[in-house]
Amino acid sequence: MLKEGSLLADIQPITIEEENDCSLSIVESLLAEENLSPEQEQILRLLVTLIEKFEEEHYQLAVSTPHSILLHLMEERGLRQADLVGIIGSRGVVSEVVNGKRPISKSQAKSLGDFFHVDPSLFINF
Repeated sequence: MLKEGSLLADIQPITIEEENDCSLSIVESLLAEENLSPEQEQILRLLVTLIEKFEEEHYQLAVSTPHSILLHLMEERGLRQADLVGIIGSRGVVSEVVNGKRPISKSQAKSLGDFFHVDPSLFINF
């Protein structure tokens, strides 16, 4: 279990990639916990906000396609197509989406947003 006091002392604005990576590791550790204390939940929310702010300023996801965003998120997390079966559809549907043969539907975008903890609009073409 992560200690709130030591964790809170380490939280600061994220200004470089290494700090972002460290914050992401802490978030992953907190998400792995089964029962977060209220303090840990607050730390989790704060870190997610700091990560989002850093990534909005430093990553150009807006110029990416929904398909490339999906591939990037899968690669970053070491996921395979099989890991998305049941999240966005059957094995065949997942294969078509991942290989760019089928666009991501609005319901799939919502499911992917929930799964990856990102805004579902990243997976929708406007």
